[in-house]
Amino acid sequence: MAYASRILNHSKKLKDVSTLLRREQAASIRYFSSTNRAPLSREDAFSAHLGFSPVERMTKCSTDIVSISFATSRTTLSSTMGRPRLGNHFSCSMQSVRGFSSGSDLPPHQEIGMPSLSPTMTEAWTSILPLDQNLCPFGNIAKWLKKEGDKVAPGEVLCEVETDKATVEMECMEEGFLAKIVKAEGSKEIQVGEVIAITVEDEEDIGKFKDYTPSSTADASPPKADAAPPKTDAAPPPPKEEKASPPEPKTSKPSPPPTGDRVFASPLARKLAEDNNVSLSSIKGTGPEGRIVKADIEDYLASGGKEATAKQSKVTDSKVPALDYVDIPHSQIRKVTASRLAFSKQTIPHYYLTVDACVDKLMGLRSQLNSFQEASGGKRISVNDLVVKAAALALRKVPQCNSSWTDDYIRQFKNVNINVAVQTENGLYVPVVKDADKKGLSTIGEEVRLLAQKAKENTLKPEDYEGGTFTVSNLGGPFGIKQFCAVVNPPQAAILAVGSAEKRVVPGNGPDEYNFASYMPVTLSCDHRVVDGAIGAEWLKAFKGYIENPESMLL
Repeated sequence: MAYASRILNHSKKLKDVSTLLRREQAASIRYFSSTNRAPLSREDAFSAHLGFSPVERMTKCSTDIVSISFATSRTTLSSTMGRPRLGNHFSCSMQSVRGFSSGSDLPPHQEIGMPSLSPTMTEAWTSILPLDQNLCPFGNIAKWLKKEGDKVAPGEVLCEVETDKATVEMECMEEGFLAKIVKAEGSKEIQVGEVIAITVEDEEDIGKFKDYTPSSTADASPPKADAAPPKTDAAPPPPKEEKASPPEPKTSKPSPPPTGDRVFASPLARKLAEDNNVSLSSIKGTGPEGRIVKADIEDYLASGGKEATAKQSKVTDSKVPALDYVDIPHSQIRKVTASRLAFSKQTIPHYYLTVDACVDKLMGLRSQLNSFQEASGGKRISVNDLVVKAAALALRKVPQCNSSWTDDYIRQFKNVNINVAVQTENGLYVPVVKDADKKGLSTIGEEVRLLAQKAKENTLKPEDYEGGTFTVSNLGGPFGIKQFCAVVNPPQAAILAVGSAEKRVVPGNGPDEYNFASYMPVTLSCDHRVVDGAIGAEWLKAFKGYIENPESMLL
């Protein structure tokens, strides 16, 4: 009866298993082992990352003899991560792997994997570009804020991770002790999911992980060893080259004549010329019908031709002195910038429209506004702030330029979010001013200054540069560049390049009158798939109207 009652109890529980599994958002899988082998290899961690959403968690223990049990517990990382909050369309993901061992040498522990802290470290970037080895999801350990042996609690910052865009704080998920730092401070190109640290629950277990090495690093070596057989497979081609090498002398002799006009020479003269490295085209033949004979070669060598050819051969044989250079490693932002711009030029049909806008009234209005700002203790308004505002209002008037191309449709955005290009020592950043058409000039100026400072300090968060619909690049004011053409920032459809203003002589009202005026050239780069030439010209007309009549921007 006891066994029968147990079976009935278990059958009641199993009735709701399918419902529970469907209701849950993630699966928690555990493998139990009698060995002390570390749980998750690099390939398993990466495939787990791709197979689950960023808010899902996989917990498993590797084994030699595997028995699997499914649990219905769930962990939502977005609620426990705390900082950083990455917006509505992206959430942080941390690989958290727990290992169990029945042996006395290794107690229960947790392997912490490299988290995904940037959209370009995940599949979001692969939707734009094909995934290759140079674009794998990598991160760098900028700084460890906890030391081995320190106690950690949920919400405490473990380390700072340098992504391709910024440096982001990584927080601890569970309470425990930091037993082992696997990836030291300054480690580069750590793949998402790769183990970076070990935590334990009990403080006395810390010493047992002093020499511990996770299996992810050990398992990474066999593929390299497996890569060796192709080299051995490549060994057979040399015999083919040896077989092909004997005919080469036969084919090399008749090859010189076809290079230019045909040169007639006797076989003996041709052999003598080849032995002395003499070009037959430089010798005038004295034989029948201008044929070069042996005597012609001998006369040429006796007249000093041999010395000339010897000198030429010495010059060609002399080694070119080695160049002095320094190899600068690619930073993450440099890799992403290079890939995005190459993708843009290869796939987007660019065209360019340039117009000169008179900025005399704009400069006058700026002076008046800055007087009010200084009187009220506010920050000064720059010409670039006025350009951003004018671009945003022009996008609201011509929304076709505030769009993005997809294979199935053109997406036209209702939000006007302007990316502003900022050059730093680390590379090029494009932080975004959101809803710029609805903000005042002082607010735009304050946001641009704050975002530029964060870019230079490499502290931008993903929400600081995501969601842009149009880009402004200004090389005129800071660098004095007269005019240039910018590359469209995908997936956007247009970018505005702003040059420096210069004074010009313009005709006056009378026949002999002339005036001076300041003109600023701007060039609009467009994606022809989205923005036709007439639409681009209409946008430039609207932009020029706001610049030349800046009071209209205040209405």
